Amino acid sequence: MTEISLNILDVTENSTRAGAKLITILVKADTRQDTLTVSIQDNGCGMTTEQISQVTDPFFTTRTTRKVGLGVPFFKYAAESTGGSFSIESEKGKGTVVTAVFGLSHIDRMPLGDISSTIHTLITCHPDTEFVYTYEYDNNSFTLDTRELKEILGDIPLNTPEVSQYIMEYLTENKQETDGGALL
Repeated sequence: MTEISLNILDVTENSTRAGAKLITILVKADTRQDTLTVSIQDNGCGMTTEQISQVTDPFFTTRTTRKVGLGVPFFKYAAESTGGSFSIESEKGKGTVVTAVFGLSHIDRMPLGDISSTIHTLITCHPDTEFVYTYEYDNNSFTLDTRELKEILGDIPLNTPEVSQYIMEYLTENKQETDGGALL
């Protein structure tokens, strides 16, 4: 994958397939620490210890539609190739946390990509899943919580065209305000 946001999309899609009803996504850039941290936490079905040990193997997948699963191994490689780290914590029946830490200024760090479109896509394509997305850049941050949106909107679905457009604008404008266009 050529962008970190596509890795986020892939891992989050795994969370939805695992039956997660709440997915928390954190993207945090810390220029003083020179790190870009991505954390995806879900309350899905979780994994056994054996599955955790195999999930970074490209020839292991729980999917029945194909025999390889490259998303997680590529995400791990992308983080570690920048001097960063990668971890997966999971408990069967409780959920999973995937954390990738990248060297922010490392020459091999993939671009973040269009994170606003990625989050927008996840929210509008999974209307029955709650998302809490936080974007931090140094001391600035914003959070979008679909539970709050749904409380305000009542019965109006988040994938209604006007609401969907608002979500995209909210994500784009707040990212720009948070990082000043610094993180691509």
